[in-house]
Amino acid sequence: VQLQASGGGLVWAGDSLRLSCAASGLIFNRYTMAWFRQPPGKEERLIVAAINWNGDNTYYGDLVKGRFTISRDNAKNQAYLQMDGLKLEDTAIYYCAANVGLDPSYERARFYDHWGQGTLVTVSS
Repeated sequence: VQLQASGGGLVWAGDSLRLSCAASGLIFNRYTMAWFRQPPGKEERLIVAAINWNGDNTYYGDLVKGRFTISRDNAKNQAYLQMDGLKLEDTAIYYCAANVGLDPSYERARFYDHWGQGTLVTVSS
């Protein structure tokens, strides 16, 4: 299984950004996909959002509810994270993760078996 995250960059507070996660080596529509983030200087990866295999069940971390939207395109083996109203505290390395059949509300990183390499999002004022 390979997960390739992309789309990070330097943006201003209030801006929008969309991250993409390209998956290969798996039957994509069997997997729950998630985004985690690791802020600078922090060791723990925290849940941002997760989405079940067909997109009808999503879960969001409290800090991003109402601002971020997770989606997926099973035909393209891609998951996305639309980030609107970015704040300084959203600065982090963002990772996509996958696990087969997992309920999206399982928010701990340890529940996910497969990880991408991360993409850096820097929000500046």
